[in-house]
Amino acid sequence: MTQLPPPFPTSRFRRMRSKPTLRRLMRESILSVDDLIWPVFVMEGEDAETPVPSMPGVLRLTVDRVAKAALEAQSLGIPAICLFPYTGLEDRTEECALAWDPNNLTNRSIRAIKDAAPDIAIMTDIALDPYNINGHDGFVVGDEIANDETVEALVKMALAQADAGADILGPSDMMDGRIGAIRTALESAGHQNVTILSYAAKYASAFYGPFRDAVGASGALKGDKNTYQMDPGNSDEALRLVARDLNEGADMVMVKPGMPYLDIARRVKDEFGVPTYAFQVSGEYAMMNAAAANGWLDREKVMLESLLAFKRAGCDGILTYFAPTVARILDE
Repeated sequence: MTQLPPPFPTSRFRRMRSKPTLRRLMRESILSVDDLIWPVFVMEGEDAETPVPSMPGVLRLTVDRVAKAALEAQSLGIPAICLFPYTGLEDRTEECALAWDPNNLTNRSIRAIKDAAPDIAIMTDIALDPYNINGHDGFVVGDEIANDETVEALVKMALAQADAGADILGPSDMMDGRIGAIRTALESAGHQNVTILSYAAKYASAFYGPFRDAVGASGALKGDKNTYQMDPGNSDEALRLVARDLNEGADMVMVKPGMPYLDIARRVKDEFGVPTYAFQVSGEYAMMNAAAANGWLDREKVMLESLLAFKRAGCDGILTYFAPTVARILDE
């Protein structure tokens, strides 16, 4: 139980706020470049980039430019980069076979990054939505998202990414049983050191809109994802999902979205004490940039304050599109 402070004037909290040095000495949470994972979008082509209109400053990059971005991240001290492929409707199918093709965008990018920037960790996304003509994270059978058939496909996707050299696999699909199936397959294939950062508590959120534009999924999505992503009203369920994924072999867990769900991150960290991450998603990024563009907020200050909030909530790291900008600021 927290002990009550002595009464005023014996207790003056402002004493420790009176100088920058004193504020630094008592600061409880600190943001560093080691806390950052940079999400990057990759597209087909050569030596080209395309801006994402709903995410100012974010680009889709061709494989060669993704490798250069990874080299930039490595030079800034960012520990990891996370790959998300942009796939046009013409390359999407109901079978989603491109998801585990060894020469798809993600797998080619992994190999290119390993050649260019071998010291940076590569995280990938495991879900069928970039390859699915229906825009869903799993196979659509009738009116349902088929869980077990999807898990079989996700295992093939995970193995292809591990074979390409991925360091961190990020199953973001929210299918039941996929962590255990992927872990078993990795062990059998000799990928014992490939880590799993599970999207354990991923909510059916309205904050994903700009991301779906960035990966080409907005026009493809049929219906919604409420039958497999979490209800925003639930908190206890998140702890059960985290416990299950850890029992099945996840090394790290993630809460997504970020800022609207900091209470979940805090509960996860307090309950399990495991490496806990959050994703500052596209909608959060877009909102802050839009407000800053209108002169309503100071972009740099709100960016840093928002990321510090993740640390205060117990997160060990944050996936954020602000990563390179923040890394430069922290270096200064």
